[in-house]
Amino acid sequence: MEIVWLLLSLVILYFGAEGLVSGAASMARRLGVSPLVIGLTVVSLGTSAPELVVSFKAALNGQGALSIGNVLGSNFFNVGLILGFSALIYPLSVKRQLLKLDVPVMIVASILFFLMFLDSEISRIEAFIFVICLISYITYMLVSSNRKKKAVLSTGKQDVEDDIPLGKHWMLDILFIGVGLAALIYGSDMLVVNAVIIAERLGMSEAMIGLTIVAAGTSMPELATSVVAAIKKRADIAIGNVVGSNIFNMLLILGVTGLVRPISALDINYVDSLFNIGIGFLLWLFMKRSSRITRLQGALFLTVYLLYFFYKLIII
Repeated sequence: MEIVWLLLSLVILYFGAEGLVSGAASMARRLGVSPLVIGLTVVSLGTSAPELVVSFKAALNGQGALSIGNVLGSNFFNVGLILGFSALIYPLSVKRQLLKLDVPVMIVASILFFLMFLDSEISRIEAFIFVICLISYITYMLVSSNRKKKAVLSTGKQDVEDDIPLGKHWMLDILFIGVGLAALIYGSDMLVVNAVIIAERLGMSEAMIGLTIVAAGTSMPELATSVVAAIKKRADIAIGNVVGSNIFNMLLILGVTGLVRPISALDINYVDSLFNIGIGFLLWLFMKRSSRITRLQGALFLTVYLLYFFYKLIII
């Protein structure tokens, strides 16, 4: 029966992503905000909601390995599988901001986590540092985006793509975004619950469930959103969603959760933290090499993720 619910949850996730992408893209054009900024903020925050809920609940229940594993595993899944699969569908063009600001912030956040988690614990002070870093990043991005918008308006040019479909009314855009997010959160929760039941029956450990099954489940909103965005050739939203979600996962989720209750996870080792840094650095190298993520690079991301997945199956 759990398999039936899994399939139903995937259907809900698809339609939720469809609404979210359409509403977010239309809202971006209406407000004169670039789709990349929308993808890095509104869409990323919304699709990261399942990770926040799952990690928060797990931490409160004393399941630190599940909480940390969910965050790290989601980041692996986002770059390795989601970005890889999206690039296979449609090569993703890379904006300069991603190379200069957002991906480096994602890598720095991963390095910061690695250093703070050497003792297998995230304290309240460390969690507070995560939150401050996130607030600083969002503030800088919004201020920078506002400056660019004013500069564009002064030249009389249009910075936002004209081919983005404009919704009939701004309230409909908000409705699509809201209903889409609700469907994504509900669908991912349904998927995670049933996936964990199946995983526990197979005798998987808490860390393994967090790094793989739960991480994949809570990343379904990102997967659905980025794949739909790639199909619609909305590369800014597809990439921005992944990079933004990874930043929110590290800084927001671990920050908020750690402030409420320090997180301890002895089963999560340095290999997982190093892989988190490595896959982010690989993404940066690909972006630096060319102005787009090609299908070949997408296939490489998928291969790297699958190798890590099978490694964890053997080790844990």
